[in-house]
Amino acid sequence: MSEKTLREKGADVRRELMGESYAASLEPTVYADPGMREFRDLAQEIAFGTVWSRPGLDLKTRALICVTSDVATGRYPELAIHLRMAIRQGWTEEELREAILHLSVYVGLPLVREALLTARDTFAAIRGEA
Repeated sequence: MSEKTLREKGADVRRELMGESYAASLEPTVYADPGMREFRDLAQEIAFGTVWSRPGLDLKTRALICVTSDVATGRYPELAIHLRMAIRQGWTEEELREAILHLSVYVGLPLVREALLTARDTFAAIRGEA
């Protein structure tokens, strides 16, 4: 049996983090565009196949790091994706809201406000899918 390529390994990690149905739902919408398919392939290889797959931190910790980074840099569409991943890795809505609130004194209230609005909408969408 041959070893998986980084892209194949990354695709597995991505599906584990996002959930099979959510990851599949992105294919006919976000990744219908050829340029976005190239982005997906690159992200699967580099982000998920290499970085997310490194030893040293579990997926749950890595997901929280991404949530924190998204809030700090105002990347709200990415925050919605990473919040989904964090929930799937075992973080609760309450823990994630508290982590976001904790950032208010470090990154600023406006960034945290928008992050909490994104979290509210993302959590509602996840509950609606269940």
